[in-house]
Amino acid sequence: MSEPLYWQVHEAACARGDHTYIDPDTGFLVFTRLGLQARGSCCGAGCRHCPFDHEKVRLEARSRRIQQPAWLSEARPIAGEACTVLFWSGGKDSYLAWRAMVREGVSNIALLTTFDARSRLIAHQEFEIEAVVDQAERLGLPLIGVPLHSGPDYVDQIAKALALVPQAETLAFGDLHLEHIRSWREDAFAAHQSTQDLSLAFPLWQADYAGLIDDLEASGADCVISAITQEMPGVTVGDTFDRDLMARLPEGIDRFGENGEFHTRLLPT
Repeated sequence: MSEPLYWQVHEAACARGDHTYIDPDTGFLVFTRLGLQARGSCCGAGCRHCPFDHEKVRLEARSRRIQQPAWLSEARPIAGEACTVLFWSGGKDSYLAWRAMVREGVSNIALLTTFDARSRLIAHQEFEIEAVVDQAERLGLPLIGVPLHSGPDYVDQIAKALALVPQAETLAFGDLHLEHIRSWREDAFAAHQSTQDLSLAFPLWQADYAGLIDDLEASGADCVISAITQEMPGVTVGDTFDRDLMARLPEGIDRFGENGEFHTRLLPT
């Protein structure tokens, strides 16, 4: 039988009312959520099970240290107004989704980005969370960071992040045309008690690629290839994603990499 994940050990310790547990990977003594709650406030150290939203961790250090969802920006959603939370990968699709919503008159938008709790990398995009923090700052948008841990349910971890935005009414995604991804999102968020009443929006759904590349060019922002998952002669990490690159992609490669062939990183002005 495999060793339990530290998250399972932690939850068992909390169920017993313990204030600490032994980490199964390192042997270190770790405070549980209950132990940290007994302190009464955040200590600013970026504790693994911080129940205080890491409120005392210095803003400039949060992307490197937080272990629970927390704000990574000084900007906040407009208080008292319905908020749309846009799931943000740091690539072209989420950026174009934001632009589409702004054109539709959606103004109170907060970004939510997930990243690996250990490597601090954005999944699939293969760049560090600090890059997304920089994007949010340049765009002047609120940003919540969600360090994902192996073990806990994905939607449970997202629900903790959404608790930071009590006025959230809509979750938005930059999906283009993958039906199974959209269906999974709709089913998963509808099934969770904390998110079942939220609306889901897909502002780029079935959008024409010609219109999307036109909008990317009009924005003045650059995007570069950040990761490649299958061989594409003449295309390398670091290349600018533009209509010229789209034209030279091999046959069978989605021009926006929607099937995961490649991923991009936004370089906002």
